[in-house]
Order: sequence, then structure tokens, then C-alpha cells
Amino acid sequence: MEILDGKLVSQAIKDKLKIKLSEPGHQDSRPPHLAAILVGNDGASETYVASKIKNCAEVGFKSSLIRLEADCTEEKLVSEIEKLNKNEDVDGILVQLPLPKHINEEKIINLINPAKDVDGFHPVSTGRMVQGLSTFIPATPYGIMLMLEHYKIDTSGKHAVVIGRSNIVGRPISILLSLNTNPGNCTVTVCHSRTKNLKEICLQADIIVAALGKPGFLTADMVKENSIVIDVGITRVPDSNKKSGFAIKGDVDFSNVAPKCSYITPVPGGVGLMTIAALLMNTYNAYTQRLKINN
Repeated sequence: MEILDGKLVSQAIKDKLKIKLSEPGHQDSRPPHLAAILVGNDGASETYVASKIKNCAEVGFKSSLIRLEADCTEEKLVSEIEKLNKNEDVDGILVQLPLPKHINEEKIINLINPAKDVDGFHPVSTGRMVQGLSTFIPATPYGIMLMLEHYKIDTSGKHAVVIGRSNIVGRPISILLSLNTNPGNCTVTVCHSRTKNLKEICLQADIIVAALGKPGFLTADMVKENSIVIDVGITRVPDSNKKSGFAIKGDVDFSNVAPKCSYITPVPGGVGLMTIAALLMNTYNAYTQRLKINN
């Protein structure tokens, strides 16, 4: 069993980005610029945004954070996005999700300029991904693919089972694994809360991506020997023994599942770190595209 180390792989990606920014052609230009909008003060969202800003600084990117009150109007958020769309010094825009219930999330995502859609949620980005065209891929699925690539894991012809069908993780990773790429070329089964015989389906899988947000959901009796298990779950579970008052748990019962696996991601220290690295990659790619257009 080998641990797929998100800390190691994400650092390798960040080191590559630092090198790219030091190459001729970049030294005399402004750095890549990621702008984030945070509505409200949700604890998990605060943590995610702070990590994104910290990692931008680490690789030499510029970052901006626009904070809006939880009760801000939808019109105010729309106005801020329109300003960023027009700002030539901003390469990537992300609106931290989830948004307050009074704001139409779909409308907000659709407002972002597809050329700056580093979260990869815009319908244009999704459509291009489905067709296998160059585009911004949602950061978590992209991070998973980068991790598989780093470890040179052969996925061709394997049966991948994805548990979860969200537009952020489940659906895009199912598409990416099925594309004629490397990693890719999998036969993919997408499962969800209405799936019957889920255990039997998982026992047929060479690769399982658990992305449903239920701590410890995937147990050892659902996994066959030598499987590859990717745990996307990241749930705060109350824990009085922790200084923070909570522990971070994945969707996989790690201690019991890990001995059966050829590869497995831990939580924390796995996919979460890769999500940030993939976001940086998307921002860099948006930046280089803007440089080409402006030159």
C-alpha cells in the first residue's frame, strides 16, 4: 500500500510554477493575479480562502480578497464580479462557495468571464471539458488527475467508480477519467444516493473516488484487494480532544480500507492540498493566455 501524498505532489507543482515565473518572458511582466470574493464569514470558507491566499504568495502570485457581508444583496455581488471581469490586471476570479441562500449561485457562476473562470464551473468550461478541449477544469478533479499523473498510475482500461455526482467533483472527475488521455481511458460508473447494490458495484472497481461528504462511508467490505482509493471527503466532525474543537474526516474509513489498497489518499494531506495546487495551475494558465492576447 502506498500513500498518495498531497503535500509532496502539491509542493512539486508549486516549485514548477516558481521556476516558470523566473523564466525569460515572465520576469519583466506582472505576476499572475487571482481575485477571490468571500461572502459572509463561514469558518470552512474562511479557512479555504486563507489557504488560497497563502499559497499564491508562496509561488509569487498576486492575490486580492473582496469581503462582502452575508446579507449583501445579489446586485452588490454582481457589481463586484463585473468589475473584476473588466480589470485587465486580474487573471483569475473565484467566488467562494457556498453562497447565502438569497443569492442565485448559478447566476453568479455564469457571470464570471470564462477566460477568468479558474474554478472551472462556468458552462463554457464544462462544455469544453466534456469535448476534451483545452479549458479550466474544476480544481478538485484537476488535482486528482495531477496526482495520478505524478505517481505515474496506469488507469487505462480500469473500472472507476465515482461515488457522488456533484458538478464540483463527481461529474467532472467521471468525465476526465473516461477521456482518451493519460490518466484516463477508464470505464466509469457514477453512483449516488439512489444507487442500488452500491457495495457490489464498488467491489468491481479498480479505482474508487469517494466524493459524497459522509465521513467514513466507504468501508473495507466495499473495497476489493489492490484497489486505488481517492478520498475527496473533508468534513468537520466535533472532537473535544482537538484544540479547534473538531477533526477533519474523509469519506473513507482509512484505517481499515488502507491495508487493502495499492494506493490511497489520506485526509487531511491528500486531495485537499491538490485542489489548491490545481487552482494555482489554472490561474497560471489564465495568466499566460492573457499575456498572449495582450502581446
